[in-house]
Amino acid sequence: MSLTFYYGSGSPYAWKVWLTLEHKAIPYEFRLLSFDRGDTKAPAFLAVNPRGRVPTIVDDGFALWESAAIVEYLEERYAQNPLLPKDAKGRATARRLAAEADSYLGPVVGRLAELALYSETPVEAGEIDKAKSEVLAELASWERQMTGPYFLGALSLADFAVFPHLRLLRRIEDRKPGNGLPNDRLPPKLAAWIKQIEGLPYYEKTIPPHWKG
Repeated sequence: MSLTFYYGSGSPYAWKVWLTLEHKAIPYEFRLLSFDRGDTKAPAFLAVNPRGRVPTIVDDGFALWESAAIVEYLEERYAQNPLLPKDAKGRATARRLAAEADSYLGPVVGRLAELALYSETPVEAGEIDKAKSEVLAELASWERQMTGPYFLGALSLADFAVFPHLRLLRRIEDRKPGNGLPNDRLPPKLAAWIKQIEGLPYYEKTIPPHWKG
């Protein structure tokens, strides 16, 4: 049996899957696809995932995409180092938090990243500040939901769903000082939680490759 992991550097959704693979100690073959080269639209990859998106895995011949579906599959398929609580309410809460990360946190952070890092046209005065205000309002909701060192007390899929989006805020700040949110600008519980995630033994391995340059 073999698992192939198709990854795009910087994708928070692909990062979520990478953290899950590492935490669960699942052997995998790493395939780094370049967005700039158009690797995700190449015929060979479209034959695996016709939507041409990352993350994608192929596990013993079974192709699967969409990050939420992938991490749930990995949790069910590989029993070691579980990332969902044992009780029904805890599992439901983890899934709800992960869904909120994708539906609410991701879009507001993505909007800020688009304006600060990727806009091909001049950004109007105040747009960055407005986007940052929307991020901070969303972060206040997450701060209220933090119950311990991790969102559910113990490390779960919810943490891996939220973390890549928050880490992107510091990436924005590193590249465009004043436009992102360094750790000391984050709500205190979230800032401490980020340090917890960055202290995991496999965290350094999963940092997006192009961020290391």
